Amino acid sequence: MIIFLYGPPASGKSTLGEKLAKKIDAKFVDLDAVIEKTAGRTIPEIFASQGEDAFRDMESACLVETIAHLKADGVRCVLSLGGGTLLRRENRLACEEAGDILSIDAPSEEELARRMSNSPLSRPLGNKAVERADHYASFPNRIAAFFEAQESLVIVGKSVASTFLRGADVAADANVSRLWGERLNLKPFVEIPSGEKNKTIDTVSMLWRAFAEKGLGRKDCVVALGGGVTGDLTGFAAGTWMRGIKWINIPTTLLSMVDASTGGKTGCDLPEGKNLAGAFHFPALVVVDADFLETLPPQVLADGRAEFIKHEIISGRVANESFIEKSFTPSPKKIADNLMVKAAIVGEDPFETKNLRMLLNCGHTIAHAVEKLSGYSISHGEAVAIGCCEEARVAVRRGLAPETWEKEIESAFSAALLPTSLPQGMDKSSIVMVMKCDKKRAGDVVSFALPCGWGDVRIVPIDLSKEDIWK
Repeated sequence: MIIFLYGPPASGKSTLGEKLAKKIDAKFVDLDAVIEKTAGRTIPEIFASQGEDAFRDMESACLVETIAHLKADGVRCVLSLGGGTLLRRENRLACEEAGDILSIDAPSEEELARRMSNSPLSRPLGNKAVERADHYASFPNRIAAFFEAQESLVIVGKSVASTFLRGADVAADANVSRLWGERLNLKPFVEIPSGEKNKTIDTVSMLWRAFAEKGLGRKDCVVALGGGVTGDLTGFAAGTWMRGIKWINIPTTLLSMVDASTGGKTGCDLPEGKNLAGAFHFPALVVVDADFLETLPPQVLADGRAEFIKHEIISGRVANESFIEKSFTPSPKKIADNLMVKAAIVGEDPFETKNLRMLLNCGHTIAHAVEKLSGYSISHGEAVAIGCCEEARVAVRRGLAPETWEKEIESAFSAALLPTSLPQGMDKSSIVMVMKCDKKRAGDVVSFALPCGWGDVRIVPIDLSKEDIWK
């Protein structure tokens, strides 16, 4: 199968193509390079001496010949196209017949200018992103953004997941398989039962047995399709299978898209606490497809908004207006921008050796205790909202934040249809006992990432045996 990368000049087709090919063990071909080798001249020279029509004829001939060679070889390939290659209908039909076309959205004008200044265009094209806007918009499979997060390549877009599921060894969430199986022609080799209650070592063991039955070896790759539970379990199973095999993560909930999809943390829960057994095992590729948000129930979508707001707290980019609409569903571009908050932190502190990555634990110390004590009847997103608000109150009581901060953070989460206080009847002393088992403890001293304001999260060690955080 061939993956064709298309889009306006300077949208990053060649850059993404090289990176993507490495991650999926495919061959990379740049059509412009093929044309120059065939002609024995650079593309600007062809334009100058023969004009654009002659160049387009040459481009079409090289495309047809390249597709034929790749089909004959039977290799998986990522083929980067020129910004006008598919203006000709016959070229478009040839590519659609041979594989999938992923069209990259044009970057911002500022980013486009930067790319042009750093790497002059190979031909006199002008602002084709504007001139050909309708043409580029006609391609349904779209990439809004791509970037690297430590060892992972991240692609965010719409209608892109099917390209990476076709022919793959897929471990899928049972609900996702039911909802999307027919639409994606999905045939997972193993289904993972939905819900945090199934995030156990027994499920990991079930995955190992499925890997064995499938015959997965050290050179194979498994694709995780589902929410955070599916990604964590599949990534952990992959990281411990034959001492580690490659995996691809395709998150299907907003929560997993902006949080669990990147960062490399994998694992499972134990009776003693959440995520206590685990390992760092970064996915080679993360594919975030906003199409999956279409089938999310309102409450599950709200769960994702909790981590969305948490990243806004960390980065200082106040986005309260975004959450006034109770049905807020972010665009792929907004998902990418939010996810890059986490990616930047993970890139600076991938294995939590500098305390920087602990910022991502904002609100989570109390949140994980609330989840566990509820028997996971309270979802992770709801718990994060509660945890952020309760830890903000801790910050206010300790004089680390102004008194107005409590109401401000409450309004952000409540506008997103999320809870802002502890469940009625939940014992605070029990929460403290659970927090004493937190992964980030040293004895009874637990390091909290307290939200103290927009763009102000502080790592604060608290000795839970000596201090009452509720007063």
